[in-house]
This record gives sequence, structure tokens and C-alpha cells, in this order.
Amino acid sequence: MAEHTSEERLQALEQLRREALHSGSPRAVERHRERGKLLARERVELLLDRRSFVELDVFVQHRNPNFNMMETRPYGDGVVTGHGTIEGRRVFVFSQDFTVFGGSLGEAYAQKITKVMDMALRYRCPIIGINDSGGARIQEGVVSLAGYADIFFRNVQSSGVIPQVSLVMGPCAGGAVYSPAMTDFVMMVEQTSHMFITGPEVVKTVTGEEVSFEQLGGAHTHASRSGVAHFTAADERALIEDCRYLLSFLPGWNGEQPPWEPPDDPVDREDAELDRLIPDESAKPYDMHEVVRRVIDDGEFLEVHAAWAGNIICGFARLGGHPVGIVANQPRSLAGVLDIDSSTKAGRFVRTCDAFNVPVVTFVDVPGFLPGTSQEWGGIIRHGAKLLYAYCEATVPKLTVITRKAYGGAYDVMGSKHIGADFNFAWPTAEVAVMGPDGAVNIVFRKELETADDPVARRAELVEEYREQFANPFTAAERGYVDDVIEPRRTRPALITALEACRGKRADVPERKHGNIPL
Repeated sequence: MAEHTSEERLQALEQLRREALHSGSPRAVERHRERGKLLARERVELLLDRRSFVELDVFVQHRNPNFNMMETRPYGDGVVTGHGTIEGRRVFVFSQDFTVFGGSLGEAYAQKITKVMDMALRYRCPIIGINDSGGARIQEGVVSLAGYADIFFRNVQSSGVIPQVSLVMGPCAGGAVYSPAMTDFVMMVEQTSHMFITGPEVVKTVTGEEVSFEQLGGAHTHASRSGVAHFTAADERALIEDCRYLLSFLPGWNGEQPPWEPPDDPVDREDAELDRLIPDESAKPYDMHEVVRRVIDDGEFLEVHAAWAGNIICGFARLGGHPVGIVANQPRSLAGVLDIDSSTKAGRFVRTCDAFNVPVVTFVDVPGFLPGTSQEWGGIIRHGAKLLYAYCEATVPKLTVITRKAYGGAYDVMGSKHIGADFNFAWPTAEVAVMGPDGAVNIVFRKELETADDPVARRAELVEEYREQFANPFTAAERGYVDDVIEPRRTRPALITALEACRGKRADVPERKHGNIPL
């Protein structure tokens, strides 16, 4: 048998590589495109910097001899893996290919994914997973289930060490949903992304409910009702661009600081409109988004969970070029009160910021926790404790601005000095008290009002006395609970100066395996 020449071997390699870079059958590709979806490699190429993608394990094939599977052994086994750069920073990525075996996960497929996850953790780089899969490969039985468990284990090992982002760009069902759920951010495409434990047919069989794929597990459902999805976009290209933007606020791993960018917005800029933004009537709402945008660099704010738990705002921005996490009560929704969902939303966000060295800036206008049986029976004590725990646990710089109400236990929870905030500011409109003047007077002076000749007039006098004595920022400032009472227009320069002052913060924490957050 004649030996092959070097040229022939190169030609054979080139032919093999061309075959390996193909997706599924022409019909499968056509159906995929009819749904408005990009192919697995197209998604990766869009996500990464131009020509930076280095693909790994191109020639991997499954090894399953059952059900005549050996007759079809496509290269790559239905998942594209490798590494590249986003804005020049290294990331690892895997992209599931629905046109090959429906993107189903088997042994070799899972090994490709766990390999890049291990490399991402070893080399301290973010890992981005593009999910588009029909689930476990039935023909491989328990081996495919083991593959999912191997992935889950690595999600947990990487948690808090490197950023993990899941882009759900198709179906994600059954046990497969738990990998995205354990990552830092879940991003979904409207109309084409679906996540659920059991599909509509099983739901109908078990419960009798009739529900569509979109209603059960679509992007809108998970963005507005369940809180599973952090971001959604109208199409895949927009979602990929959002992912690139999100990573610009995060470090490559927890041993780095988030990337600084030279600000175009002057660090000493004041905004006189902030002086007039708070209504004179304490019960009148205003939009906290407007406060945030007027303070941060260039008004650019990437909101997280924008459609869920609207009574609290969370998101990323920059101050003086440095990434910060914003947490803010929203008076336009439920008066900014804290409830189960808002506590969970903000608590998770604060912990994410703390894990990746992103300072937390809190804007406070909170009348308290939401009362009622639905909240109490739903565990508001336990869920509210998540937010309290997150703030107490966080060791990143924590800056707080009280714009108006800071009542009761909610004052303590929302980044108060007592739970480790570094710099606390208040506007002159701030009201720091156990409760609002009306409620306080009704409780403290109940007997006096019952016997007063003119209870209405006397009540008005007592309310005004309480407001002057307690419902202002100066009592708190007198005790050092507020570092300064500032003109609203000075909020931006005050925060940037404070941020610079605690840039080198180092916190001593007790030695322990881990804390026991009230889940």
C-alpha cells in the first residue's frame, strides 16, 4: 500500500475540516432558518470579535453503538465549542446545534462542553453557553443524564469565580434548564426561546391545564412572571449584542477588577434638575430611573430583570468610568415597597455584584415591607432576609443615597450604615424614621386623640411635630448614620469621590466554609 504524500494528507485534512464545519442536513438547516434562527457557528461568530474564534474538538464523534446510531456520526456531535475574544478579552463558549440530532445531549457532546467549562475555570475566563437543544439523547440512556450532571457540577464549581452567561436561543426543557438556572445571567429571545421542566402536553395530562409553549415558558413569561430570565431581546442578533455589552461591566474572574473605561461625562458634573425632581407631596410618585440616569455616566444604564418586580430597579452603569451595580426603590410601582419578588431580585443582584468586585450604589425611597396575608404566608420574612443577608455579606464598596422615605426595617435593609455601607448620603427631602408621621401619631398618641376636644386639629399638630423631629435626615446625620446631607444636584460628584475613597477597601470576614443564606 503506497504511503500518502504530505500534500495528500493536507488535502485530506482540508476535506475533513470542510465536512466537520457543516451543520445538519440541508432540510434541518432550512427548517431552522425558517424559524428565524441562526446556525450554531453563526451565533458564535457574531458573539466573538471578528476572526478570533478558535474551535476545539471539531472531529469529535459519538461512540454509541445502540439503535443503529453508528450509521450517522456527524463531526462535532451537535455542539460547537472553543474560545475567542470579546472586546479583546478572552472567553470560552459552547453553542448547541439544533440541526444535528435536535441538539440532543449525549456522552461525547457533554464531554465537549465540560472540557471548555474546565478550561474556562482553569484559565479564569468567562464561559458563555448558547442553549438550543431538544434535551437528553434518548438513544444514549443514562449516559446522557450523567452528562447533564457533569455540567451542573461545573456550574457550581465556577459560580462566583468566573462569570457564566446562558443565551437561550431555542428549546431548553427538563433537566437541561438547571444549567442555565445556575449561571449568573439568563438571556432569552422572544418567540423562539422556551424553558420549562415539563412541556404543555405533560402539563395537560397531569393537571388538565391547556397552555401554549409561549405562555408556559416563553421569554416574556420568564422575564415578567417567574424571574428566570434576566434579559430578553426581539431577535438573536440583538441578544448577542446585549451579551457583549453585559460582559463589559464584569471582570474576567473574581481576582480582577471590572474593566474601567475613560469617561466622557465630567466626574464633577452637577445636575440642577435633581433639585426639583422629588415632589413636595410625600405620597406622590416619581420615576427613580430619572434619578439614576442623571447621576451615572452618560445616562447609560443596563437594567437587569427590567420586567420583573418593578418596585425595585437593578442594573449596571458606570461612575467615573468604573462599573457599578445600581439598586433603587421605584416609587412608581407599589410606592417602592419591598415584597417577596423585589427582595429576591435585589438580593441576587447584590450577591452577583459582590462576587465580581462591582461596587453597589443604592438609591433609597422605601416605605417598608408590603403587608398582607399573601406576603406573610408566601414567606416575606424569609425572602426579605435574603436581601438583608446579601447586603450584610457584601464586601465591595457600598454607597447609599436616601432620596425620600427610609422607614422601618426597610431602612436597615437598603444599604444602611449599620449593615456595612461605606458612605451614606441623604437629600434634604429624606425622611428617616420608624414609620410615616400619620401611622406613628395614630399609635403613639392614640389615647390623647380619643380624648381631644378637636381630634382632627390635634392630630394635624402632632403629625407636623413628628415630621419636624423625625421625618428628616438630620437626626440620622447627627448620629453619623448619614455621612452628609447633600444638595441633590451634587449626587454624582459626591458618589464618584466616595467611590475613589474606598477603591482600596479590604474587608476581614470570619473564617468559615460558607454562610447559610435563608433560601
